[in-house]
Amino acid sequence: MSDLYINLQSIQALYDAEIERLAVQSGKTLLERKKEDKNHVLGWVDTPISMQEEDFLRIERAASTFSGCDFVICIGIGGSYLGGRAVIQALGHSFESYRTTHKHPQVLFAGQNICQDYLYELMMLLQDRSFGIIHISKSGTTTEPAIAFRFLRDLLIGKVGEKEADRLTVVITSPFSGALRTLANQKKLTALDIPDNVGGRFSVLTAVGLLPMAISRIDIRQLLNGAKRMREQCLSVAFDKNPAMRFAAARYALYMSGKKIEILATSTPKLHFFSEWWKQLFAESEGKQQRGLFPAAITLTTDLHSMGQWIQQGERSIFETYVTVDKCRNNLTLPLYAEDTDQLNYIAGYSPNEINRQALIGSQMAHTEGEVPILEVSVPELNAYCMGQLLYFFEFVVAIGGLMLKVNPFDQPGVEAYKVNTFRLLKRPGY
Repeated sequence: MSDLYINLQSIQALYDAEIERLAVQSGKTLLERKKEDKNHVLGWVDTPISMQEEDFLRIERAASTFSGCDFVICIGIGGSYLGGRAVIQALGHSFESYRTTHKHPQVLFAGQNICQDYLYELMMLLQDRSFGIIHISKSGTTTEPAIAFRFLRDLLIGKVGEKEADRLTVVITSPFSGALRTLANQKKLTALDIPDNVGGRFSVLTAVGLLPMAISRIDIRQLLNGAKRMREQCLSVAFDKNPAMRFAAARYALYMSGKKIEILATSTPKLHFFSEWWKQLFAESEGKQQRGLFPAAITLTTDLHSMGQWIQQGERSIFETYVTVDKCRNNLTLPLYAEDTDQLNYIAGYSPNEINRQALIGSQMAHTEGEVPILEVSVPELNAYCMGQLLYFFEFVVAIGGLMLKVNPFDQPGVEAYKVNTFRLLKRPGY
């Protein structure tokens, strides 16, 4: 299969030997730390090769639990849901929820907010529909998912009884401890592991992401094959052969030149939730000690009609990372009209994808002229193999990038600040 490729030509002049040396050293540091992994945070590096056939079968057996359901509600927040949702959106039918019949249960999401109306409306939808629950949390006590789980588990028990509700509940949690592991042991729930040495935002290639994908009939073996292929390239210590190292160096060079905002510009709305996954990955990994690029995202060409003006002529604190897809899965050709009232006959015979590609090139030319540097990551098509490559590529980029910034890319101490204040306001014991 064809592989992901990158284009850094527009910013080559910013490179120097010191930045290249720092990138290579950061890559070596990452691999050296992986050997001991004293902080238990680098398991994600080997996830593509650590998955065994029994692991795939265990996930597929858990997915089959829900074969008779209309819906599966995936409860989680941050890394516990974004990766799975990203791949399901990228590889699924854009209008699957509007179809009258489905080949598999529809995966819906809860616990990623505390919106009362969202939760109420979801519960109303489920009143006369069959459903099961996946609860994803290492601790089982994260506020947003725990609230959703209480409501939805009570609803499920009320519909089918406690024994059947237990059968239709799968938890993905820490293998040895935590509230969810205790519940799974008590109720004999199906339980899958989140490896203790894999952090939430790096967990998409574990059961955390793979179970929702398997329910949606995505080829999780091909996804891991793509990630495995990208891992082979990312473990190279030769700078010119390592796409993640080169890309991390480019981002660092732009940051050191004064750029403070990175805009991920995706070429299809099917990558919207991939952008959301990417934002969390980079914000939590690099944004600490008053360092790091601010990650923002747009969808092209949609947002050229909203954000395009600011990108073209606003403050020059930005650069863009384009994520583009070469080939579409479906074929369309713009028809020729005898009366050319909409003045589109000049592109009649083109596919929308060909037109879109020229619009992307046009926007790159315009933004370059407007002094916005551009990086590009491209995949041949949207399939499981390419999505595996994309996910692993950016995980490796952010790990090297964080080390180049001299921050720990695997913790997120700042996230606790709002939690502590919220617990105090709600008078939680101990706060």
